[in-house]
Amino acid sequence: MVNLSRLEEIKDLRTVWPHEALDFTPWLSQDDNIALLADAVGLDITVDETESSVGDFNIDIFASETGTDRKIIIENQLEDTNHDHLGKLITYASGKSADVIIWVVKHAREEHKAAIEWLNNHTDEKIGFFLCEIKLYRIGTSEPAVKFEVIEKPNDWTKEVKKSESANGTQQQRYDYWVAFQDYAFQNAQFAKNFNRRKPSMDHWMNFSVGSSACHIAVSQIQKRNELDVELYISEDKDLFHSLFDNKDDIESDAELTFDWRELPERKASRIVIEKSVTFGDKNQWNAQFDWIIDVMLKMKKAFKKYL
Repeated sequence: MVNLSRLEEIKDLRTVWPHEALDFTPWLSQDDNIALLADAVGLDITVDETESSVGDFNIDIFASETGTDRKIIIENQLEDTNHDHLGKLITYASGKSADVIIWVVKHAREEHKAAIEWLNNHTDEKIGFFLCEIKLYRIGTSEPAVKFEVIEKPNDWTKEVKKSESANGTQQQRYDYWVAFQDYAFQNAQFAKNFNRRKPSMDHWMNFSVGSSACHIAVSQIQKRNELDVELYISEDKDLFHSLFDNKDDIESDAELTFDWRELPERKASRIVIEKSVTFGDKNQWNAQFDWIIDVMLKMKKAFKKYL
């Protein structure tokens, strides 16, 4: 007969984090822990500052979406939601011109769930509010395990939105392509394990984190040339590019791919690229293109990660 233990919820969060600012915020700001919150909300988050000032106040965590310039503020509350913290959240969002606002709490009261839902329904698609509850569990005498449960999020965060009247044909096709790509790619368990969903846009590129703030994987639709690019984009670190280039043979052998190594000495950024000729206009070919992107991204992340 199999003996099974009981899963027990730890109701008092302060048994693990006695103090919000001194214990929980430093814990959450660590890479492995912010990754748990990032997975829950479907974003790649890079912490920029803790206790970041806005006038006379401090934001618990000021961050950015990895690979983009979207700014994120995270407000922590090891208790039930209240009006005071909701007001602070809006003040901080204004003071930092934030694009994404994440409220992490012990328990979300109904009136504050409704308030976050209202904000998401009455702000434009560039702004997103998340309300997340912190849950702690243990099995028997095990160490506590944390889980972030998303209670409220933007309605269109992972769904296709209506066609924008201001979008031209090329922009709309880019958007449709990204929506279709993510719907397809995240059915792949290995891909879903390695990457987080991104909000589709009309940009020709989509960026994905590889666990480093110095670089990311970018997928680009070059519609003028009917070309797909997948690359490791290094924003401002020539030393990293040189270090990777020194291991070029091993990286390409591990990835079973041949890259175009572009140092771009006249620019701050560097690129390590692989290209494929495609036909964007034929939607019947999209799934085959998506399979290629998925395969290349997984191989790249595995091959480059050991050198980052």
